[in-house]
Amino acid sequence: MNIAHHVERGHRLFPDKIALIFEDKTFTYKQLDELAGRVANGLRGLGIKRGDRVALFLPNIPEFVIGYLGILKIGAIAVSINVMLKTAEVSYILNDCAAKAIITTESQSQQVSEADLPELEHILIAEGQAHKGITLAQLMANASPEAPAVEMDRHAPACILYTSGTTGFPKGATLAHGNVIANSYAANRCYRISSSDRLLLYLPLFHCFGQNAILNTGFSACATIVLQRRFDLEKVLQTITEKQITMFFGVPTVFIKILNTEIPEKTFNNVRYFFSAAAPMPIEIAQKWHDKYGIFIHEGYGLTETSPFATYNNDLQYKLGSIGTPIDNVEIQIVDNYGHQVQLGELGEILVRGPNVMLGYWNRPFETAEVIQNGWFHTGDIGRMDEEGYFYIVDRIKDMINLSGFKVYPSEVENVIYQHPAVAEVAVYGVPDPIKGEVVNTNIVLKPGHNITAQQIIDFCYQNMAAYKVPHVIHFVDALPKNPTGKVLRRLLRHNSIQDVHQPQILLKS
Repeated sequence: MNIAHHVERGHRLFPDKIALIFEDKTFTYKQLDELAGRVANGLRGLGIKRGDRVALFLPNIPEFVIGYLGILKIGAIAVSINVMLKTAEVSYILNDCAAKAIITTESQSQQVSEADLPELEHILIAEGQAHKGITLAQLMANASPEAPAVEMDRHAPACILYTSGTTGFPKGATLAHGNVIANSYAANRCYRISSSDRLLLYLPLFHCFGQNAILNTGFSACATIVLQRRFDLEKVLQTITEKQITMFFGVPTVFIKILNTEIPEKTFNNVRYFFSAAAPMPIEIAQKWHDKYGIFIHEGYGLTETSPFATYNNDLQYKLGSIGTPIDNVEIQIVDNYGHQVQLGELGEILVRGPNVMLGYWNRPFETAEVIQNGWFHTGDIGRMDEEGYFYIVDRIKDMINLSGFKVYPSEVENVIYQHPAVAEVAVYGVPDPIKGEVVNTNIVLKPGHNITAQQIIDFCYQNMAAYKVPHVIHFVDALPKNPTGKVLRRLLRHNSIQDVHQPQILLKS
């Protein structure tokens, strides 16, 4: 098996059917498969072989899709890197996975260091001038378009998607060909995609939601993907009408923005299906959407580590506020602190088992063993199950902050802020936000004799981390609440921040 077989199947069955649309460009299944073949053969010419890691540090452009497919065709491993990461963060990932090549753009290449990357041999520029390395077009120019995807074992690693860890260092969730293919087919059964459907894809391709739940699932049904570089509400609404989109995918914040925007009455006339994931959908938003448009927003639950689909609400009976029931061949259970299943309706940790569960974290056996036990993946989310087998998310065990579907771990941000010479102590935590789900709050204790503004801290953060991780609110305080062992009580900080809105603070512009 090989994930790239889906595009090859499209090439055989529907060679002239449009597979991908981007701005004024269209690619048939035949063209897309042949372009991916040129990338595959070009990479082979560079000495890239089965099992080697090739990084994709790209925005949503066709070259991401073509590069991804080309990497998979030769049995190499595609490593997706968030385009918002800065130099140090990119270097960490490239070194962690020992990537031999990276495909990026002229502008993004500024974040790719030319030093301290001993394993990186090739930089390929997919857009703009090649001030570093060569252009992807040069690599493909003389390469053959014929490159049948090599057969891979279902447990062979196909891609690595980095997810931040509680230690502050990103971990590479490693998904096998079998993980992605099983998840795509299960998702396809839920979505019920046909080859005539058009799926709008503006969610980032470096994220598991965009890459697997939309792109790979759409290709597995030989549907058409309409790709957009980024989310722009006006452009999205225009594209829905102009490109006759039939299936619309988003995160809750997108649906909230649409509900709060006056749009033409006929905008969604062609859209037969709406889907939300990556963050919990507020019940009141789901109800308002149904009241306004007469159709429910179907929901999915999962994590990068589960490829990402684990549950679906629902192809049989929709339940407002639920994350639904397990998808095909996936099991879910709720357990207590001792690993015992709880009674119906009781709270516990959500565990997932099935063909969607990742192989593990790249080169991190200890962290893998912590979260995968007897085949069960421990999500760190708190939930419950009702008497009809529907699941509900209540809270999360970890301190992870979920900002518009992006994961932000407090220690990751703290590690950067601690580098500032004026900072004595720092605690980062999330607080609820009606639009973004959560925002990042920070309490800082300054060193004696230091006087610094919150804006200076924010500027420092912007220079050293992705923009979405930068604190939204900064509090300067005299001390941080701690337990007897000295651990900072983030839950208390979160509670106090919600209760006391009169703390000294600076609000970062949205």
